[in-house]
Amino acid sequence: MSSLELFKGARVLITGHTGFKGSWLSIWMKYLGADVTGISIDVPSEPSHFNAANLQDTLNDYRIDVRDGDALKSLIKEVKPDFVFHLAAQSLVRRSYIEPKVTWDTNTMGTINVLEALRELDNECVAILITSDKCYDNVEWVWGYRETDAMGGADPYSASKGAAELAIRSYIKSFFLQDGNIRIGVGRAGNVIGGGDWAEDRIVPDSMQAWAKNESVILRNTNATRPWQHVLEPLSGYITLAMELKEDSNLHGEPFNFGPPAHQNHSVGKLVAEMGKYWDQVQWDDLSDQYEGPYESGLLKLNCDKALHNLKWQALWGFEETVRETALWYRTYYNNPTVSIENFSISQVKEYMKTAKERGLTWAQ
Repeated sequence: MSSLELFKGARVLITGHTGFKGSWLSIWMKYLGADVTGISIDVPSEPSHFNAANLQDTLNDYRIDVRDGDALKSLIKEVKPDFVFHLAAQSLVRRSYIEPKVTWDTNTMGTINVLEALRELDNECVAILITSDKCYDNVEWVWGYRETDAMGGADPYSASKGAAELAIRSYIKSFFLQDGNIRIGVGRAGNVIGGGDWAEDRIVPDSMQAWAKNESVILRNTNATRPWQHVLEPLSGYITLAMELKEDSNLHGEPFNFGPPAHQNHSVGKLVAEMGKYWDQVQWDDLSDQYEGPYESGLLKLNCDKALHNLKWQALWGFEETVRETALWYRTYYNNPTVSIENFSISQVKEYMKTAKERGLTWAQ
């Protein structure tokens, strides 16, 4: 496997760089010495990790909507990226019921616009296209979904991600040959937590904002079970996939799941209780019996054996570590305003990389 030195001086383009995962990936790529160009329609929340870390001052920051195919294509052709990480999306299930067309246009057509731009690149490029664990047709079974399982989804968000997967597969079969200059990999992950997420209707930012003001957080479904993982876990998977794909054309077109071990499934109630250990005053109101909102899946987890076998990738942080690092990030943000958020985020990246190296993961050696 290539060393992480592969990214030093490389032209890396990230769509959705102002978002939760995109901002963390931007920080990580900058730390590795990459020349980072970011494309986003806007900063999705206030506060935001992107603004808190002053990332607009450390990378090439462009405001482009992935639904604008011409603008996207023009910039990608100008940048001539060595690596593309496509994360831009309308990522909220509940919002997808309110704005279904925006969700479909962004998640499905936005991905097609990225693929169209890649078709016109004449330089070598590795592109990692990120969809979601919710791209699978969730039938609520107890075992993890594998990369060969059916695509689908009941809500507009999940369906749009499944459709994006079908579009990616079609483009790979039709336009991107294995011996061509473009190599494409697909990453699927979900239920990511970590510092710097302020998206609406998410349990971690809702709790952190409430407790920072000594207020109570409202819980919609305390029994909903999720395979919670820290944001750095799937990002390390995307990075590993990019490194391996650069070396091995046999991985071209392959999708990979990135998630925690099968046993690391915990309820919302357990997550909130664990987070509460790191705050002085915690309160919550369980309104599970009164919830009458749109459908949300009760259980969805991934089988990540393929990533372990082909990429030698596995998740590193257990549930307690994941929650601790998340809570400490928010406590630092809210209680220590003089601390550089960029530096604190980098310190968590470095700690994660140190753990990976100690445990012998090849990508970190």
